[in-house]
Amino acid sequence: MVALTERVQRRLTVEKVEIAPDTTAIRCLDWDRDRFDIEFGLKNGTTYNSFIIRGEKTALVDTSHEKFRQQYMETLTGEIDPKEIDYLIISHTEPDHSGLVKDVLALAPQAIVVGAKVAIQFLENLVHQPFERLVVKNGDKLDLGNGHIIEFVSAPNLHWPDTIFSYDSKTQVLFTCDAFGMHYCTDSTFDDDLAAVEEDYHFYYECLMAPNARSVLAAMKRMAELGEIGTVATGHGPLLRHNVVELTGRYKKWSQEQAKAETTVAVFYTSDYGFSDRLSQAIAHGITKTGVAVEMMDLKTADLQEVAELVGNAVGIVICSPPSGGTAAANAEAAINTILVAANNKQSFGLCESGGGDDVSIYPLGNKFKELGLKEAFPNIVIKETPTEPIYQLCDEAGTDLGQWLTRDKAVKQMKSLDSDLDKALGRISGGLYIITAQKGEVSGAMLASWVTQASFKPLGLTIAVAKDRAIESMMHAGDKFVLNVLEEGNYQTLMRHFLKRFPPGADRFAGVKTQPATNGSPILTDALAYMECAVVSRMELSDHHIVYAIVDNGRVSNPDALPAVHHRKVGNHY
Repeated sequence: MVALTERVQRRLTVEKVEIAPDTTAIRCLDWDRDRFDIEFGLKNGTTYNSFIIRGEKTALVDTSHEKFRQQYMETLTGEIDPKEIDYLIISHTEPDHSGLVKDVLALAPQAIVVGAKVAIQFLENLVHQPFERLVVKNGDKLDLGNGHIIEFVSAPNLHWPDTIFSYDSKTQVLFTCDAFGMHYCTDSTFDDDLAAVEEDYHFYYECLMAPNARSVLAAMKRMAELGEIGTVATGHGPLLRHNVVELTGRYKKWSQEQAKAETTVAVFYTSDYGFSDRLSQAIAHGITKTGVAVEMMDLKTADLQEVAELVGNAVGIVICSPPSGGTAAANAEAAINTILVAANNKQSFGLCESGGGDDVSIYPLGNKFKELGLKEAFPNIVIKETPTEPIYQLCDEAGTDLGQWLTRDKAVKQMKSLDSDLDKALGRISGGLYIITAQKGEVSGAMLASWVTQASFKPLGLTIAVAKDRAIESMMHAGDKFVLNVLEEGNYQTLMRHFLKRFPPGADRFAGVKTQPATNGSPILTDALAYMECAVVSRMELSDHHIVYAIVDNGRVSNPDALPAVHHRKVGNHY
């Protein structure tokens, strides 16, 4: 009871810590946050990080989420007189970092707001009051005095179109907002324990940065010109100090792998409108799981020449509808007209509403694409309410469907070309027939599997190979729970056929199937021979699969005299 009470009391806390000479971090710790839009199922909460740099002049880098309004403002004003803030540097205007800009400016109206041109435009609609501003671009510098010279790095699309990094040459601290961050709440200010944070770090990259891999590489190329970076002061999670080279190196490696993809999908969205950015990010995440690259572009600020070039190089097009009125509408309309002119009949497309209340109708737009000969990759995604976990999962699965459709010819060609003696020999490794079932929040999933084996006695453990483009992959991270259902010899065809079929995005995998809940919340297939309740301990990333290691804590056999079904393949280069 004491532990529970302590947990409730520290649900939202604020930490103030000196991270470098004249540099203070205000870290707002959101201990119990279990979802962050498309990154649902967070296990370790998150943080929102803000920073004060004191030279002869003082700069505040970012604010915080509005849920921390009272605690953050009390901490800020306890640390510094707001009238002493000379500059308010905005890394980007996403609400979880700029949610308290208006509050800060109310106490510090003299502060000059520093940001990219797009950020200043966004803030005008957010603050609704006059403010002093300084527009900066890549390479610009701001001298705070006492050696604190701030150099700005343009980093658009990481993961917001107005993102900039700020580098203090005196302290060698690079302030990066979302980039290199993670949703991980801990009392440790820095990345003291690499093993503890690396899975959350990678998960965050996969959700938010992988769809912008080329933008990541462009930003990192600019970073390389700054000189030595001793600390990466991120907007979420612990700051990077002990593993800067290792963790930034992983970003570069992962992004290079994404950028090598032979096919690219253009994903268009409208920042700061409805749920456009999050819905498009979920679709993009699903696409990247198939090995297809994504380039995202904001319809509000897109250059029409860049739009035409992107569409001309893409094999697929996704649009989250922009507003039909307002300041963003004119540029968005011109961009969509440019997309239609540049599109060709060898491409596929997908459309999604943004949920902003004034969306351009996606149905006439879909008809125009069809008239041009483009193939619809997934049914229109229509948003009628605030997106829930199932909606984000639907978007993720729609993106995966699009990616799989675009790579189908390559997959078939690979199967045929690799039909060698080695592939035939590998195919003689037999496996069982299993169905993995999982429930995570409001989302459920299932997968037919055969690459399953016991891996340990103490504790009882097993491993499962899960392809990266499987929908259930997002429910197989460390800490997640699932059920392994063992199919029965001579009585598996019905279940196998059901779970082998292609489900449309967002479909209920268990419709028409008899199930009962396990103690861990996942579905048990009533007609399975046996089941085991499992908890994921860790997983290892391979080229096209994850190897999941899980411990087994409960199980039962329905018919002790029956044998499990066995699966034999002819070749080892596909299932």
